[in-house]
Amino acid sequence: MNEPALPGIRYAWFVVGILMLANVSSFIDRQILSLLVRPIKRDLQLSDFEISLLMGLSFALFYTFFGMVIGRLADQYNRRNIIIAGITIWSLMTALCGGVKTYSQFFLARMGVGIGEATLSPSAYSIISDYFPKHKLATALSIYSLGIFLGSGIAMLVGAGIIAQLPTEGLIAVPVFGNIYPWQLLFVYIAVPGLIIALLLFLIKEPKRKGMMVQDGQIKKMNTREALSIILKKKSAFWGVCLGATFSALCSYGLSAWVPTYLQRTFEWSIPKSGLYYGAVVVISSFLGVLWGGWYADKLIKKNHLTGRLRVGIISAAGIFISFLIPLIPDGNLAVLAFSIPGFFIASNIGISAAAIQELLPNQVRAFASSIFLFVLNLVALGAGPTLVASCTDFIFKDEGALKYSLAILLFIGGSFSITGFMAAIKKYRSEMEFPNPII
Repeated sequence: MNEPALPGIRYAWFVVGILMLANVSSFIDRQILSLLVRPIKRDLQLSDFEISLLMGLSFALFYTFFGMVIGRLADQYNRRNIIIAGITIWSLMTALCGGVKTYSQFFLARMGVGIGEATLSPSAYSIISDYFPKHKLATALSIYSLGIFLGSGIAMLVGAGIIAQLPTEGLIAVPVFGNIYPWQLLFVYIAVPGLIIALLLFLIKEPKRKGMMVQDGQIKKMNTREALSIILKKKSAFWGVCLGATFSALCSYGLSAWVPTYLQRTFEWSIPKSGLYYGAVVVISSFLGVLWGGWYADKLIKKNHLTGRLRVGIISAAGIFISFLIPLIPDGNLAVLAFSIPGFFIASNIGISAAAIQELLPNQVRAFASSIFLFVLNLVALGAGPTLVASCTDFIFKDEGALKYSLAILLFIGGSFSITGFMAAIKKYRSEMEFPNPII
C-alpha cells in the first residue's frame, strides 16, 4: 500500500530540530560530570570507581528499566507530552545535584536524571519515523542523534568556561541549597535550559502514526506479550544491531567520561584546557560523522541496497577498532586531535542503528523496540563504559597514570564487538524485514 501523506518537510525538520535540542540538553546534564572528576573526588573523598558509578550505573539503572515501561506507553499515548514531562523531571533532578551533601544523595539524584531522560529517545524515534519517508529517515534520525555529541561537546566547552570562573576552594551560599561547593553551581546553571526546551516542545504536533500492522482490515491492537513476540521474531537483525550500536556507544561513554581526565593526568593540562580542546574535537568530528552516516545510508537505500544502514555500521565499527592506539600517542596536542577519528565513526552509526530498528518493526511496537534497544545500549554502554576504564585503572594497572592504557583497551574491545554485531545483523536483515500482516 502507498504511504500516507506526510506533513511538510520544513515542519518535519523543525520537529527534528526541537527534539535534537532536547537531546543536547539531556547529554549536557548527563556528561558534565566528566569535567568535575578532580573536585568531586577531592570534596567528597571518592575513588575513580565511585566516580564512575555516578557517571554510569546510577544513571543507567533507572534510565534502562523505566525506558521499557515508557516505550510501551509511547506506542499507545501522546509521545510529545511524555517527552515534556521527562524533560521537566530530568532538569529538576539535575538542579538537585547542585544541593547534594553526600555520595548517597548524589547517587539518588543521578537516578532521578535517568528516569526523566528515559522518556526522550524511544518517543523521539517513533515521532520522527512518522514524519519522514524511509529514504530520508536515517538522515533525520542522525541529525536528532547529533544531540548526543553536541551535548557532550557543549558540556566540555561551556562547562570548562564556567569552571574557569568559579572559585576553586571554599563554599558558596545559594538560596534553597545553603552552602555548596563551587562546582555544584554548574548543575544549577545547566538545568535551566532544559526547562525552556520543555516549553518549546508544546510547538510540536503529535503526528499521525504510519506503518501500522492490520489484521482483518482493522489496525491490530497488541498487548505487551504480542509486542515482544513480534520483536523477538526479528531476533538476528534486531540483536545484531543492538550489539553493534551498544559497543560503539561503550566507547563513546568511556571516552566522554575519561578523556578530559586522561589529558589532565597524562599531559598535566588544566580542567578548562582539557574541556575546551576535547569538547571542540567532539563537536566537530561527531557533526561530520553524523552527517556522513545518515547521508551515506540513505544514499544506499535509494539505490535499493536494503542493508545499506548496516554497511555503514560495519564501516564505523572498523574505524573505532583501528583507533585503539590513539591514547598511547605521546604528544597531547596530537592525541586530542587524533580522537577525532573514533569521534567521527562513533557518531556515524547511532542514527542508522535507530533507523534500522524502526524499519524492522510495525508502528505499534517501534517505541517499545527502541526502548529495549536503548535498555541494552545504556545498561551495557553507559553502565559499563566509564566503569570498564576505571576498573582497568584501579584494579588491573593500580595506577592513575595508566589511564591511557585503559582507554586503549576500551577502544579495542568496543570496536571488536561492534564489528561482530553489525556483521551478524546484516546476514538476516533482508529476510527479517518482511511482516506477517499488511502494513498501512
